Amino acid sequence: MRRDAGSVECSDDLQHGLLDIAAVQRALREDGLDGWLLYDFHGSNPIARRVTGLNDLATLTTRRWYYLIPADGPPRALVHAIERDRLDHLPGTKTRYARHGELDAGLRALLTGCATVAMEFSPGCAIPYVSRVDAGTVDAIRAHGVEVRSSGDLVQRFEAVWDAEALGSHEAASSALYAIKDQAFDLVTQRMRGGDPVTELEVQDAMAGWFEEAGLVSDSRPVVAAQENAGDPHYLPTRDRHRIIGPDEVLLLDLWGKLRTPRAVYADITWVGYTASTVPARYADAFTVICEGRDAAVTLVQRATREGGELRGWEVDRAARDVIAAAGFGTRFVHRTGHSLGEEVHGNGVHLDDFETHDERRLLPGTGVTIEPGVYFEDFGLRTEINLYVGEGSATVTGPLQTEIRTLR
Repeated sequence: MRRDAGSVECSDDLQHGLLDIAAVQRALREDGLDGWLLYDFHGSNPIARRVTGLNDLATLTTRRWYYLIPADGPPRALVHAIERDRLDHLPGTKTRYARHGELDAGLRALLTGCATVAMEFSPGCAIPYVSRVDAGTVDAIRAHGVEVRSSGDLVQRFEAVWDAEALGSHEAASSALYAIKDQAFDLVTQRMRGGDPVTELEVQDAMAGWFEEAGLVSDSRPVVAAQENAGDPHYLPTRDRHRIIGPDEVLLLDLWGKLRTPRAVYADITWVGYTASTVPARYADAFTVICEGRDAAVTLVQRATREGGELRGWEVDRAARDVIAAAGFGTRFVHRTGHSLGEEVHGNGVHLDDFETHDERRLLPGTGVTIEPGVYFEDFGLRTEINLYVGEGSATVTGPLQTEIRTLR
């Protein structure tokens, strides 16, 4: 490997197989883009780090680096002189800079021949998960007469699409989560029948132990929310804030996790129980409505996938939301219908959202999403959550669907 000043050749071998340059270039040409400009400073762009394999290499980067994949021709990189080897595992040419004037000149040369580039940028920050490049860097690129467009769909293709191994890891995690959900409900049922009080925190502690036994990891302990606490979509019991689960109460469990293996992807489910032998109509009727909204979203995705039609994230949200609004619960459905699943529980693919944002990204084959409509009141809340894998020509729910509230007595 040459180490002299100026432009040098990077290795032609991709150590981790994350980046298929030819496939990226085909996608750029299809989308009418001149290049994909990947950029990071001090870990500010985790998408760029993952796509380029820096996370797998556990490589420290404390200076700005740029890696341009043009629609045609070899990639080219711009790196700081004191971190000159950071992108050596990627193909293409490489230029080093040190002073700020050299950085500006290096950018000008890097962008030669490009009128439009994609970056991890979202106009108006409409999709925060994609909006990783700071405004000043976008200004610096525009100053060279280059239009910056969102890389949202590119990110999906090359960072959010699952391979067979990832799908298998999701299915294994999903199976484990359903088993843990059943164990938690069984624990509450036994304690209710024995007249032995049980708290949200006790159930959460037990579930955390079952996660360990199943080989699952998560970025958070699970949600165990009784009655009014279930009316808070992001309630979590803590040592300082939890309560006894009483009789005749809604109990909501939301749990997410993935295997401990490299590149495993998450599963994420929510189920609802009721601590009595029958469920009051107020809860049962509202739960039926959110299940109908969920099923409308599933049906839309499955039909579009089967027919080869293009579907946007906002359209799926609207399918579920319209059903819930028509039943009179529209103001109680206060979050998006679903989110992308990946190596992080909220992945970098399309979200099913026409509420918090207007997500115009496409549902692409090989991606996974949650579908999780809910309704929330001051004294209770309900949610149903499933995972949907969008394949080639079919879309599959990767676990059982809850159709009625489970009794826990």
